[in-house]
Formats: sequence, structure tokens, C-alpha cells
Amino acid sequence: MKIKKIEAFPLAYPEPHYKGIERYITLARVETEDGVVGWGECISQFREAALATKIIIEQGLAPLLIGEDAIDVDRLWHRMQSRIWWYGPEGIAAFGVSALDMALWDVKGKTLGLPVCRLLGGQLHDKVVAMASFIFDMEDFDWTLNEFRFLREQGYQVVKAGWGMRPEALFGQNRQRDIEIVRLVREVIGDELELIVDTPGHHRLWDVPTAIQRFRDLEPYRLRWIEQPLPPEDLEGHARLRSAVATPIGTGEDEWNVESYRRLIQSGGIDVVQIDPGRCHGITGSLHVIKLIEAESLEFSFHTWSSALNTAASLHLLAGSIHGVAMDFKPHESPMQHELVSDPWVQEDGYLAVRETPGLGVQVREDIVQKYLFG
Repeated sequence: MKIKKIEAFPLAYPEPHYKGIERYITLARVETEDGVVGWGECISQFREAALATKIIIEQGLAPLLIGEDAIDVDRLWHRMQSRIWWYGPEGIAAFGVSALDMALWDVKGKTLGLPVCRLLGGQLHDKVVAMASFIFDMEDFDWTLNEFRFLREQGYQVVKAGWGMRPEALFGQNRQRDIEIVRLVREVIGDELELIVDTPGHHRLWDVPTAIQRFRDLEPYRLRWIEQPLPPEDLEGHARLRSAVATPIGTGEDEWNVESYRRLIQSGGIDVVQIDPGRCHGITGSLHVIKLIEAESLEFSFHTWSSALNTAASLHLLAGSIHGVAMDFKPHESPMQHELVSDPWVQEDGYLAVRETPGLGVQVREDIVQKYLFG
């Protein structure tokens, strides 16, 4: 199963969950001499990052992998790590490793005729929780509340929203407005659904005393956790916050690799670790992080708000652990979830079923790759 060809595809697409704003991902395509094709993605997010990731994949990492046995995923992951040690363990190159590692697992599963979760140590669940996730409109409460009504009607059991449609109107900026929207949301969804709110921590809206106040303000509304309350690098601040409040803290989507997650987990300032396999060195990197989480008896959720490939990778990782809570899931149709693959993920009663299909479990449409290709 020698690798014959590796290509990268930077894609630009309008995100309907963000009022059509253009977002970016980069796909990796790995093909073997036997004709098996695997796909992976990274959430490169910005135009220049997507273009840079293509160069890293095709000019930096592909020469290391072509001619190698595609089945040896762990060995190839370490080989890529050895290459990027100077210029990218926590940067653009991590995107390239993430996309390629995901694609290699897809190849391995297809080759062996097994879903990826069966290759990662075993399948513990036949379905995982889909956490419906969207962006608050902090200037249009009626629209926001109607979205939550829709989610309840669709059968979701865990719902999340955060940030805001404009930098000038974000959740976390106005104490009374924040309390009011959460109060109204809880009224709309009732007591049964679990609710998470997401604050843009890297905007530094809250310091530790403010975060303590806001957590306590929102306690009556029984949040499952509050996400990114502080700048992600403020590990000491997260620890102080955690010791002072009852509502769990979620953070981690800004981390890059096993070592940065180790620092976060050992800081004592987190309850629910967010992981994104399209960023933190792929499925292999995510699996290493999950082992750290399990050892500390913490929980994790997947930040997977990009394409159906990242959804697939997250689903397979969740299927193999009892510490996983949920994964982000776009509740409305979007190009990278529903056009990119011929068999998009569909939630039922708030769950996604673990497919028996070999590999990641989705089939990429190459015509759609070409449709959204740029650069």
C-alpha cells in the first residue's frame, strides 16, 4: 500500500451559519499505488493560512510520505513531527499534519475494510451526541430565540451558541444583555436540554474577577459549561476561576499539539477540553490528547465546525471513549457539510450514528472540491 500521490486543496466557501461570511479549509488527498484514496481536512480558517498549508503539504510533507506504506499511520505521523519541529508544531504546519494524518486513517480504514474507530482501539458507542452549535445574533434576540426553538423541535439534546455576528456585538460584552439572552434561551428550550454558551476568550472581554461574576450571574440557568471565558494562554487565570465557581469551564480549541494540551490539562483550570482534529495534528494527535484527558478523569468535546471530514474524524474518536461529551454540529445545511460529500451526516434525536463504512465513512465529491477551490 505505498503512497503514490499527495495533493492539497484550499477551499473558500460561504458559511450560512455566519450570514454567508467566507471561511476557509484545506483538504488533503492521499492516493496509493493500489488506487485507494483517502481524504482529510484542516480548519485553516483564513485565506493566507489555507494557501500556506497547501505549500507545507505538497512541498514539505508529501516528499516524506510518497513511497511509504500508507498503513503505518503512526510511524508517518512521527515522521511528519520530525520534519516540522522548527517551523510549525504549533502553527501552520500543524494544519498540514492534521489534514494528512486524517487522510491516512481514511486510507487505512478503506484498505482494511474497517471504520476508523475500530482501528483506534475499539468502538464503545454506536452513536454520539451532536451538539447543535451556531452564532448568537446579540442584536436580534427574536432571530436567536427562533433558532433555539428550531433546535428543540429538531430533537437536539445539547445546544450551544456564542460569539456574535459582529465584533461590536459579542456575547460577554454587556452583563445585563448576556443575562437576558441566556434567561430567554432557557425559557425557550426548557429544563431538559443542556445549554452551553461560548465567549470569545481571545478578545479578552473578561478578566478573572469579571469572569467569576458572570459565571455566578448565569448559575440559575444551569449551563453545562461556559466555553473560552478567558484568553486561552491564561492558564493561571483559568485555575483561579475554576476554584471560585460551580459551572464547569470548557476551553482548548486554540491548542495545537499534545504538549500544549498537556500544559492546559495539568493547569487545573479546565473541566471540559475542546479538541479539533483539523488543527491539533489530526486523529493521531487527538488520540494522544484523549489519553491525557482520561488519565486526569476530565471530559472532552470536539470543536468540529468545518467540514464533514472533521465531523467524521471527531465521531470516530468519540466512539472510542467514555469521557467524550459531544461534538459541535451545524444544524442547517452548509456547503462543506452537505455538498462536499455525497453522504452527509444527519442527526436523529440529537445523535449521529457511527457508520460501519470503512475509513472515515464519507465519500468526497471531487467536483465540489473543484467548485470551491481557489488559489
